[in-house]
Amino acid sequence: MAESGTRTFSDADGYAAGFGDARISLTITGAGNFEGRLTRLRLNQLEVCRCSESLPHITYISLPPDRIFLSFPLGTMSFLVSDGRALRNGDMVLHARGASTHQRSKAACQWGLISLSPEQFESCSKALIGREIAPPLASRILRPARADVSRFQRLFRDACHLAEAKQKLIERPEVARALEQEMLHAIINCLASDEIDDNPTTRHHHALIMGRFEESLSKGVDQKLKMPAMCANIGVPERSLRMCCARFLGVSPTRYLLLRRLNRARSALRHANPSIATVAEVARNHQFVELGRFAVMYRTTFGESPSVTLQRGP
Repeated sequence: MAESGTRTFSDADGYAAGFGDARISLTITGAGNFEGRLTRLRLNQLEVCRCSESLPHITYISLPPDRIFLSFPLGTMSFLVSDGRALRNGDMVLHARGASTHQRSKAACQWGLISLSPEQFESCSKALIGREIAPPLASRILRPARADVSRFQRLFRDACHLAEAKQKLIERPEVARALEQEMLHAIINCLASDEIDDNPTTRHHHALIMGRFEESLSKGVDQKLKMPAMCANIGVPERSLRMCCARFLGVSPTRYLLLRRLNRARSALRHANPSIATVAEVARNHQFVELGRFAVMYRTTFGESPSVTLQRGP
């Protein structure tokens, strides 16, 4: 039986946890109150997600290796950059199995994520276009023909509408089966198009560097890591790391680390008991030793003082 539903979130951590097997790390980079909206539809072998984020952000996505994933921006106003490449409406990213990717936006955005089994992916491609589309070793950026994109986007909208407003209808096996087959046809036709990436090998190499960078940060995000030590741990020159971060994240390595720490401090303040916890305590726990400087950076990034976040309560 098909499963569907829509959830809204007022905090980035809860939103990131809603993606299930895909691990999402969301770093907010702009001021305002976060609102995330996640619509999920699980058919027989196809899973569909529509994702909406209200604030500028940098997202690190780690995908499980047992599924084939496809991501894409939704609408003309969603300015997404995937692994350093700006995506326009109609572009699609076919991810390598078990890949990690950085995605960022300077404003509110909507995007889609679809997954299916490798066996289904290969059998459907062979049946529909006469050849197998092998899962790529490195993520590919595709720009399908306008007619193929239009058909796929219409089916995606219909699927999300059924998931949101007509759950009883999507639970009928014949409806779910027909929708899944139509979407599979549209997906395969889109993925049969040519790759638009002008230098996929270089981008893949940079993606590996950024993956090692994220792994290094995960072991000490609340520490003041020094650039020489960080680069030695990753195994790249400082110049290469700075170039990759500028391309993939839009900020320097040290700025990204600072944003990560500020986001963790914000999460701690949001979940703390204001009658017990203090801003100074939370700041120290995240290696901010100068409280005044922390307050200024916090307000500049999130548009409110840390004390206001704390007083709002869980």
